[in-house]
Amino acid sequence: MRGCSGPYQQLLSQLQRQANLTEDTSSLLEPYIQHQDLNTPILRGSCTEHPGAFPSKDALRGLSKQSFLWTVNTTLGRVLKGLVTLQKQLLKPQDLEELETAKRNIQGIRNNIHCMSWLLNGSSETVEPMPTGPGPWLPLTSALGVFQAKLEGCRFLRGYHRFMGSVGWVFREWGESPSRSRRHSPRRALHKGVLKTRIFRRGKRPVPRGHLPW
Repeated sequence: MRGCSGPYQQLLSQLQRQANLTEDTSSLLEPYIQHQDLNTPILRGSCTEHPGAFPSKDALRGLSKQSFLWTVNTTLGRVLKGLVTLQKQLLKPQDLEELETAKRNIQGIRNNIHCMSWLLNGSSETVEPMPTGPGPWLPLTSALGVFQAKLEGCRFLRGYHRFMGSVGWVFREWGESPSRSRRHSPRRALHKGVLKTRIFRRGKRPVPRGHLPW
């Protein structure tokens, strides 16, 4: 693919670092809280993620690699639109330089996701994106007061950082080669084998000589 270079492991390391960077709330959420005068214990307590707005870690972990990449790319595309809305309705251009940086970082992640998807294209995995509903949203309408709009922006950014933490977690679970599936990593396979062995022992079922428990 044009513009893509480097082996699988190098690209994976880049994605892991990018996810770690964007998970950090000091990169966007904390400056937003300061700019919008939301830095009180009560207001911080109200700055919680909308349930279901972003895919959960467990949901992301259950996807194949290609489906995971598709879901993350689609979600980040919606996040970019939300950031544009936030910038237009709540912020002045000079107020939050971190937002422009965040937009560039997201675009960089999406570029690497496209490259990784292309690299994995030779695998037998099929793309089955998870149903995410309307996805991350930022309900900044004229019906909202200024304070409520600020709080909705805070909740949106909170969910974004949590989502990127989940994305980083999944990337760290990926194997060292593109052919190794997250769903069948050696550690998980060993864990399953241990569980089955325990079941056989509890049931006291004899294992024929020369055969291993399956």
